[in-house]
Amino acid sequence: MAMEGERVSGLGERTTILRTLVETYTRPLSRYFTRRVSAPHDVPDLVQEVFLRLSRLEDPNGIRQHDSFIFVTAANVLKDQARRNQARGAGLSDPIDDLSLEGSDFAPDRVLASKYIADALRRALAELPERTRDVFVLRMLEGLKMADVAHAMAISTRAAEKHQARALAHVAERLKDWHR
Repeated sequence: MAMEGERVSGLGERTTILRTLVETYTRPLSRYFTRRVSAPHDVPDLVQEVFLRLSRLEDPNGIRQHDSFIFVTAANVLKDQARRNQARGAGLSDPIDDLSLEGSDFAPDRVLASKYIADALRRALAELPERTRDVFVLRMLEGLKMADVAHAMAISTRAAEKHQARALAHVAERLKDWHR
């Protein structure tokens, strides 16, 4: 009988941990996804997918660095969604009417050039090893300090700096034709 009580106690603790993670990270994850997806209606589903993956962990209490683990999981959710969309051909039949440059303060050629640069950057980042890419994203796109990046990635600051240097060199090489 003691085992049954321990199991119920473990389930209660597990539920409490998951509930705390949901309460703490729902808004930051929503902001994270909102900045990265073109369809805002996908954001709640993506946030839910992160928490679904957390709920499948054998011991969510064993997560040492919640921020790092949750946002790496979020990045993986985005990658999986991109793979699914690519397999389905999502976005290939979007009407051209959705592309509105009217009222923009930017010249259409600059907008188009920016889209090409963004695509080139996306491809360059996809070529990087995952850890190097994660360091770059946390530092350059999320704006974290290098010490915070190192802490989130559970690596030394010096290792994070080396990953950042590799990423910058790679991105600079891939985008060298775009410099004016």
